[in-house]
Amino acid sequence: MTDAVTDLLALLDVERLEVDLFRGFTPKDEANRPRVYGGQVIAQALASAYRTVEEDRSCHSLHAYFIRPGDPKIPIVYEVDRSRDGGSFTTRRVVAIQHGQQILNMTASFHVHEDSWNHQHEMPEVKQPEELQSRQELAEAFRGKIDDEQLSHWTRPQPFEMKEISGINPFKPKVKSDVNHVWFRTDGKVDASPAMHHCLVAWASDMNLLGSSLRPHGLHWTTPELMTASLDHAIWFHAPIRADEWMLYAMDSPQAGNGRSFNRGTIFTREGKLVASTVQEGLMRKLRPRKKD
Repeated sequence: MTDAVTDLLALLDVERLEVDLFRGFTPKDEANRPRVYGGQVIAQALASAYRTVEEDRSCHSLHAYFIRPGDPKIPIVYEVDRSRDGGSFTTRRVVAIQHGQQILNMTASFHVHEDSWNHQHEMPEVKQPEELQSRQELAEAFRGKIDDEQLSHWTRPQPFEMKEISGINPFKPKVKSDVNHVWFRTDGKVDASPAMHHCLVAWASDMNLLGSSLRPHGLHWTTPELMTASLDHAIWFHAPIRADEWMLYAMDSPQAGNGRSFNRGTIFTREGKLVASTVQEGLMRKLRPRKKD
């Protein structure tokens, strides 16, 4: 397990301040970023909710709204409301707070295991991860063509390995299909609870999803005139999941307009089992020039 994965596990081990009150931090090396990565807030909110739920239940769905951008310079306080403890379902509401204001509002539902009928859609046929280059390897191909700061950003250690099937060149994006496939897993084995593996996948699920809506327009999140942000995010966990084994994130964007985009994803194990689904609406607008005083 790499240092980046160890750091992420520590990040998701939220600190208990009171019975239903928790505190999470943002990595110090991200203090100068304009806002906290949305996947971090969702994952820490889910980790906080899990700390109040019986161990015989696992999260089967969560729905979150990003209300304000998070400030990476200060901790985030997570307040958990025990909405319901039922016979087979448990419901929690989590509010993430900074500067006395809500930055995220999330509802999560937890369920005991039940035997039932099963069916699922088939996994898309795509190249295997061994046939693909990692993002760091692809970035190395640009050595000498981009400045050292950009190269350092793209080759820095990351907690997740990502291998894109048909990626966008961030320095010269071209129009592509909104269909977007990415293999991902943690950079090393993770000996952790099933709940933590859910939190890890929740952290990763916010990566690439909104990018599906940029592809048909030849855009990338580094495009100077583009402004993007996650507005809401939903995850359904269908089966036990391991974040340290290769999973295929199959994404698309059926619609964009009025400054927003609609994106959805399905996550499969390498063996083809559908283990999670995601939906997200994102902000997707041209940067507006600031009015002069």
